[in-house]
Amino acid sequence: MPLTLPDRLPAIELLKRENIFVMDSTRAHGQDIRPLRLAILNLMPIKITTETDFIRILSNTPLQVEIEFMKIKSHTSKNTPVEHMMTFYRDFEEMRREKYDGLIVTGAPLEQMDFEQVTYWPELQEVFDWAYHNVQSTCYICWAAQAALYHFYGIPKYPTEGKVFGVFRHKVLRPELPIFRGFDDVFFAPHSRHSEIRRADIEQVPALDIISESSVAGVHMVMAREGREFFITGHSEYAPLTLDSEYRRDVAKGLPITPPANYYEDDDPSRPPRVRWRAHANLLFTNWLNYYVYQQTPYDITKIE
Repeated sequence: MPLTLPDRLPAIELLKRENIFVMDSTRAHGQDIRPLRLAILNLMPIKITTETDFIRILSNTPLQVEIEFMKIKSHTSKNTPVEHMMTFYRDFEEMRREKYDGLIVTGAPLEQMDFEQVTYWPELQEVFDWAYHNVQSTCYICWAAQAALYHFYGIPKYPTEGKVFGVFRHKVLRPELPIFRGFDDVFFAPHSRHSEIRRADIEQVPALDIISESSVAGVHMVMAREGREFFITGHSEYAPLTLDSEYRRDVAKGLPITPPANYYEDDDPSRPPRVRWRAHANLLFTNWLNYYVYQQTPYDITKIE
């Protein structure tokens, strides 16, 4: 089954050229199927790139998934046309009256700020609380994972000495969990952040379970409420050239940045990257949709508790 996307979303034509099966909402409404309802709160500055990354990674599921993009009123994107936001995004205030099978909250380039300094922090907290009661399973990514862990469980974040930037080796700590079905014992995932959460703080909260980590990048995945919440500090959804784009952007700005670790062939930025995370990235999101959304959500979506 395909992903069902808003008509004329720019990602549709791009992904069709990659032979990824997507369907616009007009065609999908003619099918007699109860699709999974998935919302994405996109906090990244380059909205269209992030939309395409997530749609690409979610498209491997055999389930029909209807995707809606959420925005919050207290934040205006400076890097995406207003027309795009008005056409393809819905306000949280409108969506909060509804229930969703799944929710993804993306990262944001805010990890060097205190949470309370973020202008839209109060509204984001409302989204977190709404998701707790109205979404079957939520994936919080990178900064959003740090923000949600702080909001729900008081877990602090700490600045890192340098940017955690590159593709790092991770170990599965709970291989029996369905989220890791098909995973190797060791897998790779990209990271791009200036802050971290620490194992010692998480271990003080019985409701939280660290399920994967890296000896270099630290805690990677934390699970709560038997999979109703996943907190992921990396960016498995990244396209092959995303880290390259971030590196060259920072170099052009004159920022202190080293090449992403374990990414370019021979760690040479003049050579192409080696993609080592896509297979496990596809498994991660396919397993999440199958085992923690589709197999757990009620057929009557209003029954989500």
